[in-house]
Amino acid sequence: MADSFSKKENFKKKVQKAKEKAQKREERKTVNNKGKSLDDMIMYVDANGQLTSTPPDNSNVEEFDINNIQLGAAPIEAEELVKTGIITFLSEKGYGFITEDSSKENVFFHTNNATEVLKKGNKVSYEKEKSPKGFSAIDIKIVK
Repeated sequence: MADSFSKKENFKKKVQKAKEKAQKREERKTVNNKGKSLDDMIMYVDANGQLTSTPPDNSNVEEFDINNIQLGAAPIEAEELVKTGIITFLSEKGYGFITEDSSKENVFFHTNNATEVLKKGNKVSYEKEKSPKGFSAIDIKIVK
């Protein structure tokens, strides 16, 4: 039984694809980058941010003294421990806010952290403590 015209065309296309695939495989084998030396693979970035194969000019590079390099975060300057401020808000429930004299920031406090009875407008001294919701004042004393 004879094949139809479309079957013959499909077979020709299949054979042609197989030839193209074999040709591409041979091309990849001849033009592969395997086996190159490290120097052939290294690229440099020039002053304009472009990739280049020529190494940079090291004539104007600064020298660093390894002994002067400090690892880690920058040192934190010690803050004053005792701060002063004025009570600007005091609720009946026992909490309030102190406005710092130095930075004008509001710091939360609770009357349980005070040694004396506090009123709105009192000038107080306190220590700042980091709490889960920000800073809070502890060891609150009225300044006379």
